[in-house]
Amino acid sequence: MSSPTPKQVLFAHFAAVAKTIGNAHRIDLLQQLAQGEQSVETLARKTGLTVANTSQHLQHLRRAGLVAARRDGTFIYYRLADDAVLDVLAALRRVAERNLAEVEQVVRGYFDNRDAMEPVTREELARRLKTGDVTILDVRPEDEFALAHVPGAINVPLKELEARTAEIDPMKDIIAYCRGAYCVYSYEAVAKLRAKGFRIRRLEDGLPEWKAAGLPVESASKEN
Repeated sequence: MSSPTPKQVLFAHFAAVAKTIGNAHRIDLLQQLAQGEQSVETLARKTGLTVANTSQHLQHLRRAGLVAARRDGTFIYYRLADDAVLDVLAALRRVAERNLAEVEQVVRGYFDNRDAMEPVTREELARRLKTGDVTILDVRPEDEFALAHVPGAINVPLKELEARTAEIDPMKDIIAYCRGAYCVYSYEAVAKLRAKGFRIRRLEDGLPEWKAAGLPVESASKEN
């Protein structure tokens, strides 16, 4: 039997990566890690998995070269291996949106019903950052905001939005963002604030895509 060609070897490795990512829980974990480095325990809490199950999924992702890890005492922290992982997730989304009727039905039935307005592009938000004529609203949880956020953004997690509406200037346009293109937090924030008369639109995707595009971010401790 002849030895596999270099192309066949490469394709086998590509297939192994594809097989590893072909799991809804692992895609969820990758989206969580796109916000920044997090511990196994934090990821388990956010995804609703057990710590043991979360750790197992993360080990598979690590072996496939999709995530990296470090140990700090008794805790293990994971992060995306690099921004190319975001490209993979974006490509999956585009293919599914264009070719799967079930995906189109979910998008129309849930997301479009909550916000049919054209979202704000990253380029438009970058321009408006310079003029300072807009409120940038980050509706992710506080710990994710601390990891990285759009410069000048204010953090009002969605679960606190009703109680903290008074902190938002009603005279300014608002651009809301969260974890990514289909993060429900920004859609819900837009719906809630529009019902109260605020002028608000959402960013076309989220903080990970903003970072991957080379646009500036801040963290709780320093500017990047």
